[in-house]
Parts: sequence; structure tokens; C-alpha cells
Amino acid sequence: MKKNNKKGFVFTPFQSENQSPFEKLFEIFKELITYTSGDFDEAIDWLRSLDKEYKLTDEHYTIDDFVEDLKKKGYIKEEIDPNGIGGTKITPKTERAIRQQALKHIFGKIKKSGSGNHKSKSPGLGDEHTGDFREYQFGDNLDKVSITESLKNAQINHGVQDFTLSENDLVVEETMHKSQMSTVLMIDISHSMILYGEDRITPAKKVAMALAELITTRYPKDTLDIIVFGNDAWTIDIKELPYLQVGPYHTNTVAGLQLAMDLLRRKRNTNKQIFMITDGKPSCLRLPDGQYYKISNGLDKYIVNKCYAMAQQARKLHIPITTFMIAQDPYLMQFVSAFTNANQGKAFYTGLKGLGEMIFEDYENNRKKRIRG
Repeated sequence: MKKNNKKGFVFTPFQSENQSPFEKLFEIFKELITYTSGDFDEAIDWLRSLDKEYKLTDEHYTIDDFVEDLKKKGYIKEEIDPNGIGGTKITPKTERAIRQQALKHIFGKIKKSGSGNHKSKSPGLGDEHTGDFREYQFGDNLDKVSITESLKNAQINHGVQDFTLSENDLVVEETMHKSQMSTVLMIDISHSMILYGEDRITPAKKVAMALAELITTRYPKDTLDIIVFGNDAWTIDIKELPYLQVGPYHTNTVAGLQLAMDLLRRKRNTNKQIFMITDGKPSCLRLPDGQYYKISNGLDKYIVNKCYAMAQQARKLHIPITTFMIAQDPYLMQFVSAFTNANQGKAFYTGLKGLGEMIFEDYENNRKKRIRG
């Protein structure tokens, strides 16, 4: 009787990874805590409402059990504010988990690179191998010499019997220069980011969290500064992103650009860029006397010209500005087009869908360029 030695593939129906009750609820909780800007009580109220509607828990594991596990695992803690009022707050461990989830959701299809650094198109000092060889030149580091290729040259040039290795036999392998990038991400927090029945601030801060997590874990030599701008502009720490909220502000684009360029001037990296996420027109300036010049209706020529001047200034500093415009108004698109032309940057006229993917793709593409200062 012959044995059956056939080999092949066996296809079975897809089965999702088994998750514990805590893990399932934690995935939802991280989304809710982002939408509530870090308000734990509001997030849990939403979770209880979802539980009633979709039966997320059972008698063996309840929402109260989940809250207790959050405490035990260090995701939440009890705090007393300066007014003496106690409450439950999320911890830095949760903030990191939220950033990781944002990265997974937005950039989940990205293939990991072995080195964790970006490549430029220019050969130079580095350790990204190209597979190309050239003759040794005075000044090349000895650790770049290819021993195998050099020995092979010596055998060819001098023979095996009388082995000699000379400088003319040495070859070095080309490597790609690993460039560094300094990025400033500007986020519009004017009141229009929550108007018209659309939450625009939550996707914006999700993108910021994902980009922050990507850079700190995959490209640690790069720098990322995050700026929010309304009537004024100021920097925020990565840990503040989950709590970011829209204020009763106008849009002072000029202040944001001024601060962004001030930050980038201090960076030693040659490659610098500004990403700006906004949905509204520039409508505010701060005058030298400290007063605010605000125009809500239409595009004000004085404010617009200040924006163009900032775009041109950034261009002179070799700082490209990429604008992600979350609006489709024709007159605003014309303004962004003129602003982009003044800077020789780029503009994306987009809704909220796909915002993260576009920002990452542009970040990657810009990182591959060597901008000569």
C-alpha cells in the first residue's frame, strides 16, 4: 500500500484572536477617552450606554469589574484637584496606550523597517547598505572596507601562491546617509473645528498622537513639536494630546507659523518641515500693541497678506509647509492654493477620511529628500 506523501495548504475560516473581556472593553475605552478629551467619568458613562445597547458584558464580567481592573493595572488613578475635589484620572500608561492605538489604526499597514531610520537619496556616511562597491579612497573609515571583496581582489591581482594585500585592492561598500527630520505639526483649535455638526478636532489629535508615537518609536533621531493655534499659538507636550479641546477662538494662522519657524530655527537638522491641519480661514492677528484684529466674515486682505509673507519667509528658510485643508469652500481653497504657491509647498484638500494616511505618506516622502540649506 502506497503512502500518501502529498503536501499542500489547508485553508480554514478566519478566526479572530481571542481577547479577554478586559481587552475587548479596553479597546473601546481607549476610543471613548479620546473623544471625551480625557474625561474618565464621561467615557465610562458612554461605555455603560454601549453596554446596555450591545451587551458588551455579562454577569461574569461587568463594567464595574472593568473599572477595578483599570485601577489594578495602573491605567487610572484617584486624584484631588487644587479645589479639593476628588476624581478619577487616566495615567501616562493610558496616554501611551492611546497613542499606540492611534498608530495602529492609522498606520497599521506600514511595514516595519529593520533600522528604524529614514533614508535619503544621497550616498554618504551611514549604515544603510546599498550593495554597491567602489575603490577605497583616502579618508574612508576602515570599518567600511569590505573584507570579502578586498581579499578577492588581492587574489585576482596577485595570485594565491604569493598573497599580498595592497591599498589598490581595497574596496568599500556604499551606504546611504541617514537623514534626520525636524517636524512641526500645527493643529487648528478654533471654534469652527466642532461647528457644522462635525467633530474635526478628534481626528486631528488622533493623527498627532499616531505621528508622535511613530516618530518616538521608529525614528527616534527625528524631532516633533506640536503647536495648537487659535487666537494665539503655543506648544503642547505629547502627553497633553488626549486632553486637547477646541476653544472659543478665531484662527491666528500667522502666530502658529511664527512659532513653528522659531522652533525650527533652533534645530540643527537640515531637513525641516511644517504640517498644518486646519479647516478655517485665517481670521485673527495680534497687533504690536497686544490688541487682537479679528475679522470673521470672508477673507480679510490684511490678514491674508500676512499669511503670504510668512509662507515666503518659510520658503527662504527652506522650510516647506504642507497644508491639510479640512474644507471644500472654493474661496478658501483659492487662498490655500495661493499660500502654497508662495511657499512652494503642498496642499491637500481633504475631508477627515484618510487624513492620517496622507500625512504619513507625505512625512515619509519628505524624509527621503535631502534639502540643502
